[in-house]
Amino acid sequence: MVETIQWTAAGVVMIDQTRLPRVQEFVTCRTYQDVAHAIVTMVIRGAPAIGVAAAMGIALGVQQADPARLDAEFETICSTLAATRPTAVNLFWAIDRMRKLYASLRGQPVAAIRARLIAEALAVYEEDIAINRAIGAHGAPLVPDGRTVLTHCNAGALATAGYGTALGVIRAAIEAGKSIDVFAGETRPFLQGARLTVWELQQDHIPVTLITDNMAGHFLKSGRIGCCVVGADRIARNGDVANKVGTYGVAVLAKENGVPFYVAAPISTLDLTLRSGDQIPIEQRPAEEVTEVFGVPVAPDNTAVENPAFDVTPNRYVAGIITEKGVAFPPYEESLPRLAAKE
Repeated sequence: MVETIQWTAAGVVMIDQTRLPRVQEFVTCRTYQDVAHAIVTMVIRGAPAIGVAAAMGIALGVQQADPARLDAEFETICSTLAATRPTAVNLFWAIDRMRKLYASLRGQPVAAIRARLIAEALAVYEEDIAINRAIGAHGAPLVPDGRTVLTHCNAGALATAGYGTALGVIRAAIEAGKSIDVFAGETRPFLQGARLTVWELQQDHIPVTLITDNMAGHFLKSGRIGCCVVGADRIARNGDVANKVGTYGVAVLAKENGVPFYVAAPISTLDLTLRSGDQIPIEQRPAEEVTEVFGVPVAPDNTAVENPAFDVTPNRYVAGIITEKGVAFPPYEESLPRLAAKE
């Protein structure tokens, strides 16, 4: 299984997801600004992976900060990383975790502070892998044997520190002996499904078929699909889910055709401060992602474009939310806080 991100003596090393699947290339981020740039440009993407990158970026920045200005520089590092992508709540969760640790270390020698921040970033990394495996274990029983699973975007090892959330459920179901295959929506306009999900599943020899996004309804109606499993970038208290744009349409079509639609995400993706998905900020991406495909124009010049990176799926379309602490079922305003509080 590919390593999405690593802490090394040279810096934070991550696989360049903009080059996949044709080129498997690793980028070394030598400063926290490099990490921020990698998040913005989607060299690394996926909510859990972004959280890990932010933790490592903070640890890296503090290694290079001026000890005489450490407090001020720490705030600059955190604010720079927080400004990268607004929707994925794991980003802010990781930054807040590192902030709290830093505050508890005030007055200690700079070398000790630096060492503790590195250790915490590595803990975020290791915990994420363990969390994903737990999500898989809780989600595997929900996957029907002998059927096809439909997923949208990439919520696999590439979107996390390893193993994956939605793809973790699929991996765990196969490890449990179930005979399943996967339909991956291409995920326009950035093609994470075509470029990343298909590539990742092929690496693990998991049967996968690529479909265009507008084929989802056709196959959901066919009876071939046993369930849908997707990831999430932020989940409101009422169970509304922000995920890659196009997810809402898949969820509506799944409900229309009686196919269960599940969301797999860590507890850190919950934002219980938000009453509903209407309060989730939606990132807007550059127009060129829509008007061009890998630099080749596919639309007339001066075409007006809307390019939201995410949409919000209302809770009524979500059959269950799979977390490392168990599966939440409706009503989510009761089940999600209960899971979040569970030890």
